[in-house]
Amino acid sequence: MTTSQSTFRGLANVSFFADDLDAARRWYTDVFGIEPYFARDGYVEFRVGDDLDEIGIIDRRYAPGAGGPSGAVVSWHVDDLAGTFARLVELGATVHDGIRERGAGFVTASVVDPFGNLLAVMTNPHWVEVTAAREALADRHA
Repeated sequence: MTTSQSTFRGLANVSFFADDLDAARRWYTDVFGIEPYFARDGYVEFRVGDDLDEIGIIDRRYAPGAGGPSGAVVSWHVDDLAGTFARLVELGATVHDGIRERGAGFVTASVVDPFGNLLAVMTNPHWVEVTAAREALADRHA
């Protein structure tokens, strides 16, 4: 599959912010019936549903742009994060949270679009892995 540098490939991650990360972790563990698969200081992440979609809970002290746009942050997977981020800014978006290496190949960035909406993009190895497995399965059945 060939994509341009600014193609939004699919939803990669939803992140929520919580004032009490430990309480949020317990609550979502009860909601999903599973422990988070990934945890580090200030962040826990679950993979849920048929596609093992990622839902992250972030300690609110790490929320960028306090007092600005808030709520869930939905991140779109893109193949060229730097190029996509630059293009969004060129098109009139303002930087909300610059490009950040999160570890293990996960890289995020977010902008506020000209209409006040938060738009996040990321390079997400899990999304790539799930998509590749889906495409391989489709090829076998073609």
